[in-house]
Amino acid sequence: MTSTFPTLARRLDTVHSSAIRDLLALTARGDVISMAGGLPATELIPLQRIRDAAHDVLAETASVQYGETSGVRGLRDIVAARESAAIGRRIDASEVVVTHGSQQALTLVAQAVVDPGAVVVVDEPAYTGALQVFSIAGADVRAVPIDNEGMDVTALERLLAEGLRPALVHTVSNFHNPRGVTMSADRRRALAELAERYGFWILEDDPYGEIWFDAQPPAPIASHSDRVIRLSSASKILAPALRVGWLVAPKPVCDAVELLKQGADLCGSSMTQQIAARLLSDSPWLTAHLDTLRAEYGSRAAALHRALTTTFGDAMSVSPADGGMFVWATLNDGTDATALLPRALDHGVAFVPGRAFADDRVYEGAMRLCFASAEPDVLHEAVRRLASAHALS
Repeated sequence: MTSTFPTLARRLDTVHSSAIRDLLALTARGDVISMAGGLPATELIPLQRIRDAAHDVLAETASVQYGETSGVRGLRDIVAARESAAIGRRIDASEVVVTHGSQQALTLVAQAVVDPGAVVVVDEPAYTGALQVFSIAGADVRAVPIDNEGMDVTALERLLAEGLRPALVHTVSNFHNPRGVTMSADRRRALAELAERYGFWILEDDPYGEIWFDAQPPAPIASHSDRVIRLSSASKILAPALRVGWLVAPKPVCDAVELLKQGADLCGSSMTQQIAARLLSDSPWLTAHLDTLRAEYGSRAAALHRALTTTFGDAMSVSPADGGMFVWATLNDGTDATALLPRALDHGVAFVPGRAFADDRVYEGAMRLCFASAEPDVLHEAVRRLASAHALS
């Protein structure tokens, strides 16, 4: 018996699978050194501390019950206090919503402030997860290039002067995914001023801001304007499997997101949120843990940067790695990174081609490389394999 299924929703016509997620399936082989995914180092995840916190949390019956849609109050208080210190003004717990990772926060914010057909401005190259979300929302996505100081705010201002009226401008402000750069203080102030002048929301996506190596990044964009919605997460500093993220925004936005979240999942996990609350509130432990992450990731970033520049020389340009998890490299000899990838996989190494983040030939020779999940000697071997594959191109 054969049957014809009803059609799927038309919104899926414009949605494409993430090239990175597809690539992760190809790099699951044990013989491949993968610099493709943005995975934190498994051996640096504080497993024993999480185990101890879980034991304490499970002693309380509330940890296995439904909770508030906006998140466990204790965790919202902790996030509010941390954000108040970062932004420089008081944030109330009512201005915090805890989500199932920051990706859910991104999705809910898009639903709350972006109507179908509304203009959304993104970085170019852009975080692919954001592109998926805005595509599903039916947004008219426009890209503004970024350089070593982050989004080119002058280029954005020209577009605004010509009549562009975005509902939202999305940027990864610290240690950009994929470019690795950090928006300068001057550009943060300028972007905030443009939001005030032209009346759009800024979505400040900041999952990497605490993973700095030598110097903290500038104050958040939210310190310059109340038109900013900030996203962050425990995934990069604690553990991805906790699935604890959050947004900080003016209360009307939080109320709208909470209403949408009721329809999405009713509430998050009280158990993992309480585990995260215990870890984030233990300041002496958290400070020591972050110091360890910064030192180890800084060492890995330096090792990868050194291996690339030494091995490829003038044939490759490599971005500075001052924090976060990624290096952005560009082959200057005309090599197509997308075409190089299959050969690289044959040689046992993986990366993400630049055109996965922006469909423009200017990024044809570019690639994103994650240094977080491999130790320096493994990264050196990965670069050796990449160079062998490149030699055949």
